[in-house]
Amino acid sequence: MAGECVPESPDLGEMGEEELWDLINDNRHRISLGVQPGILIPYLRQARVLTEMDEDEILSCHNFTNRSMRTSHMLDLLRTQGRNGAVALVESLMIHYSPLYTQVTGRKPSTEPSRFSGLIKYSELTEYLVRAVTGMQKELQEARCEASRKSASCASLELEIRQIMELAEKSRCLQSENERMRRHLCSLQHDVTKLKDEKCDLYMRYTAAIEEKSAVNIRLHDLNLQMYQLQTELQKAQTENEFQKRCSLRCAPAETPQLQEEVRSLRCQLVKAEKLDPARQDILAQDLAEAIDSQVELAEQLRCYREENEQLLREKQVLLDQKECLSLQVQQLTLDCNMHQQKSTVIQNQMKELQAERDQAYLSRDEAQTMIARILAEKDTLRCQLVELQEQVFSVQAQRSPREQQRRSCDVETEEDWESPRSSFEESPISPPRIPNRKRLCRMDAINPCAFNSECEDASSVRSRNAEPPSRESLLRREEALYADSSLEAVETESLLDDFVLIPSAESDDKHKPRLSPSNDSSMDGLSRTSVPPFLMRCRQKAIRVNGRVLSISLQGEALLGQLAVVGGNKTGVFVHQVTEGTAAHTVGISPGAQIVEVKYEQNQKALRMVLEDSTLEEAMWALGQVTGLCHLSLRPRQDDYEALLQQLQSSATSSGDSFYVRVNLSLPAGPNWTLAVSCNDILHVTNTRPAGAEDSWHASQVHPCQLLDLQSGSVPNYYRAQRLLIRAIEDMSFQTKKSQKAGRLVARKKQKAVRIVGTGRQGRNPLWVSVEEENTKSAESGDTSAPRSCLTLMPYSPVTPHFPPVCRPVLLLPTILGHILNKKMADWQGFQLCEPEVLSSSEHAAQLQRSEILEECEQGRSCCYTLQSVERVMEKGIHCVLPLGLDCVRRLHRAKIFPIIIFIGQSARSARKLRSKLQRHSQSEEQLLACSRSEEPLLDKLPCLYHSVAQDSWCDQTSLLTNLRTIIWGEQKKIVWVEPDLW
Repeated sequence: MAGECVPESPDLGEMGEEELWDLINDNRHRISLGVQPGILIPYLRQARVLTEMDEDEILSCHNFTNRSMRTSHMLDLLRTQGRNGAVALVESLMIHYSPLYTQVTGRKPSTEPSRFSGLIKYSELTEYLVRAVTGMQKELQEARCEASRKSASCASLELEIRQIMELAEKSRCLQSENERMRRHLCSLQHDVTKLKDEKCDLYMRYTAAIEEKSAVNIRLHDLNLQMYQLQTELQKAQTENEFQKRCSLRCAPAETPQLQEEVRSLRCQLVKAEKLDPARQDILAQDLAEAIDSQVELAEQLRCYREENEQLLREKQVLLDQKECLSLQVQQLTLDCNMHQQKSTVIQNQMKELQAERDQAYLSRDEAQTMIARILAEKDTLRCQLVELQEQVFSVQAQRSPREQQRRSCDVETEEDWESPRSSFEESPISPPRIPNRKRLCRMDAINPCAFNSECEDASSVRSRNAEPPSRESLLRREEALYADSSLEAVETESLLDDFVLIPSAESDDKHKPRLSPSNDSSMDGLSRTSVPPFLMRCRQKAIRVNGRVLSISLQGEALLGQLAVVGGNKTGVFVHQVTEGTAAHTVGISPGAQIVEVKYEQNQKALRMVLEDSTLEEAMWALGQVTGLCHLSLRPRQDDYEALLQQLQSSATSSGDSFYVRVNLSLPAGPNWTLAVSCNDILHVTNTRPAGAEDSWHASQVHPCQLLDLQSGSVPNYYRAQRLLIRAIEDMSFQTKKSQKAGRLVARKKQKAVRIVGTGRQGRNPLWVSVEEENTKSAESGDTSAPRSCLTLMPYSPVTPHFPPVCRPVLLLPTILGHILNKKMADWQGFQLCEPEVLSSSEHAAQLQRSEILEECEQGRSCCYTLQSVERVMEKGIHCVLPLGLDCVRRLHRAKIFPIIIFIGQSARSARKLRSKLQRHSQSEEQLLACSRSEEPLLDKLPCLYHSVAQDSWCDQTSLLTNLRTIIWGEQKKIVWVEPDLW
C-alpha cells in the first residue's frame, strides 16, 4: 500500500551521495523508530561499512538507553562512510524492512541481483538466502494476519459463549422461578383443600343446628298443645264448678262443708296451675328467641362461606391459567436451552478444530526450525570433514620422502612448466585432484577467485607449487592467510546467534597441537623445527542448540557480580541488566535482556545447582555471589519483558520485580528512616528485597484485610536481620525477671502476643530461600558461611497466598469443650446448621480414610464419622456449617480448599465461673475447661492460617458472647484468607 501511495523515484544507482543522505534524513524519524540495529548490523558488517568496534559501540554503549538512540547513532556512523554507507543502509532496509524501504525510497523491494549495489559479492547461495528471507517475511506476515483473524474469530466465539452462558443462567433462573411457583401453587391447593374441609364441617354443623331447631319447634308445638289442653280442662273444671255450686245451693246444708273443702282444693290447684303456666311460657319464649337468633347467625355464616368459596374458585382458575402460561414458558425455555447447548457444542467443536490447526501450525514451525538446525549441523559436519581431509592430505604429503617428491616435481616441471595451477598436493595419486580456484565454503561471503590468479602471478605465493616442503616464510604467510580466513569465519558465525551460543574453549594449549600419527616422526624432520601450519588444526567452535529457548553458557564465574548486573525479582524474573566489557561474560556473548533461569557450579568438590527462575532479587544476587570458578548459566531470551520492566522502573510504577506476601511472626516497633511498625500475624506485601540505600531491609506495605490493596508502606528488616531480632526477643522472654506474680503473668501474656515461633519442619530449609540442590543428591548445602544457618529452624516471616472463598465458610469454636456447648445455640440461628455425622460401612470407612475425607470419628463408634462430604453438603446450601470438631480437621479441610473460620475464646478462672451452670449440664467442670484452653492455645500458632481470638473481658454472659460471635463471623467472612505452606 505504501509503495502505491509514493510516486516512483529515480534509480538509487544514479543518485549522488548528498541526494541519498537527504532522502535518508527526511525519513530519519521513521527509521529510528521502526528499525532494530541488531538486525541490520550483520549485513552492514558484510558490506564493510561498519567495524566490530562500531557494532560494540552501538549495541553496548550505556549512554544509549533505548533502541531509537542506538539506531540514530548507527545512522551517524554510516554517514561517515559516505555513499557506500547510504547504499548499504537502503539495501539492508530492502531485505529486512520492506515496507519501510518502500516508504523511504518510493520503490518496491526486489531480490534481483541487478537491484543491489555490488558492495557484497553475491553468489547463488546468497540470492537463494535473500529470496528465502523475503519469502519467510511474507509467510510471517500472512501467519500474523491469519493469527489476527483467528484471534478475532476466537473473540467472537467467546462472546457468543458468554451470551449463551447468560441465556443459560436466565433459563436456570426461570426454572427456579417455575419451581417456586409450583411450590406456591401446591401450597395454595393445600389451603383450598383445608378450606373445603372447613366448609364441610360448617355444613355438618349447620345441618345439626337445623335438626336442633326442628326439634325445638316440635317441643314448642307439644308444649302449646299441652297448654291448650290445660286451658280446656280449666274451663271444663270452672263449668263443673259453677254447676256444682248451683247444685250445692240446692242440696242440703249437710253437704256444704264437704263441698267447700273440695272447692278450696280446687282453688289451690287452680292457683298452682296459674302460677306454673307463665314461667313455662317465658322459658319457652326465651328458647324460641335463642333458636331464632342462632338460625340468623347460621344463615349469615353460610352466606359468608358461600362468598369465600366463590372467591377461592376464582383464584383457583387464575392459578390454573398462570400454571398453563408458566408451563408454556418452561417448554419454550427448554427448547431455547437445547438450541443454545447445540450451538455451544458446535462452537466448542470449532474451537477444538482451531486449536488443532494452531497445534499443527506450531508443529510445522517446529519441524521447519528442526530442519534448519539439522541443515546447519550437517554444514558444520561437512566443514569438519573438509578440515580433516586437508589434514590427511598434508599428512600423506609429509610422509613422502624428499627424494620422491623431488623426482616427481622434476617430471612435472618438464611436462607442464607452470601451465596448470595445481599444486603438488593435488597431483598426488593418493589425494583426489582439487582445483584451487574453487571458492572456499563460507556462510554469507565468498573469496574472490581473482585472489588465486594473483597468487599464480606472484612468485612468493602463499600456496607453494613445488614438490619440496614449504619454507619457513611460506608457512608464516599461510598462518597470516589462515588468520584472515578465521576473521571472516567469525563474522559468519555471528549470524547464528539467534539459534546457537558459541562457547570458547577453556582447554589447555595441548589441544592446539597437530594431530599426527607416530609414524610420521621419521618423515617430518624438516617440519619439526617449526610450528605446524595453523590451517591443519583449524576447527570451528562448538555450538549448542537452543532447547525450549533456554541457552546454556559456560564461562569463568570469578566475581560474577562484577562481570554483570541484574534487575528483576520473583514476579518478573531475574534479567541481565549490564555486562562489563572485557570480562568473560561479555566474551561469551551475554547481553542485557536475558533471564537467568539456573546457575550450576562446583564448590568443595560438589556440583551445585541454583534455580533462579522464581527467586527474589536478593536471593539471586546472593546466589550469583557464591559462584567461583567455572559455572554454567541457563539463560532465556525475554527482551520484551525486560523492556517492559525497565519502563516500569523508569516511570517509578514499581521499584523492582519482586512481589510476594508474608505473614509476620514477631512484633516490630516503628523506627527512623520510614521503618514500618508491624505486629505479630500481620500480612505484608514485599515489593523490593534490595532497596537502594537500605542495607538488610525490605520495602513492604501493609495489606487491606478485605481487598488486595496496599496501605501504609515502609521498610522492614530482611529475613536474616528479622531472624536475629526474633531470637533476641525469645531470649528476652526467657531471661526476664518476675517482679511479682501478677506482673509476671501480664508480661508473659504480652510476650505471647509479640512472637510466633515457627520452624521449617520437614523441609529443612527456609521456604523464602533460593533453591540450592546438588546434582546427584538434590540436597547439597550452599556452603555460604555468611548466611546464618539458624534460618533452618526459626522463621520471622512465613510466605502466604491469598484465597477468596466464594461461599459461607464453616465455623470452628475453641476451646473444644466450650465449642460443644455453643454449637447447638449457633445451629438454631438462621443461616447456620450443625454438621451431622455419617454412618459408614467398613469398606466406605477404609476408602474415605485412605482419601483423607474423614475429618473426625465420633465417640459412639468407629462407623460413625464426620466426613468432608457432610460439610460440603451444608456449604452448598449457602449457609455456615458449625463444626463440632477439634483442630486436627483444619489441615484436612485446607486440602479440600475449604477454609474454616477459627475463633478462640480466651478463658480464665473468672470467665469460667460465668459458664458454671452450662458446664454442669454437660458434665464438665471449670478446671477441665481451663485445662482444655491451655492445651489448645499453643496449637493455634501451628495452624497454616489466621484465627480470631476473643478477649476474656469482652463478654459477661452467654447471650453477649453469642452476640459477639455473630459479629465476628460476619466480619471474618468478608476477609481474605491467607494460607501459608504446611511446614509441620
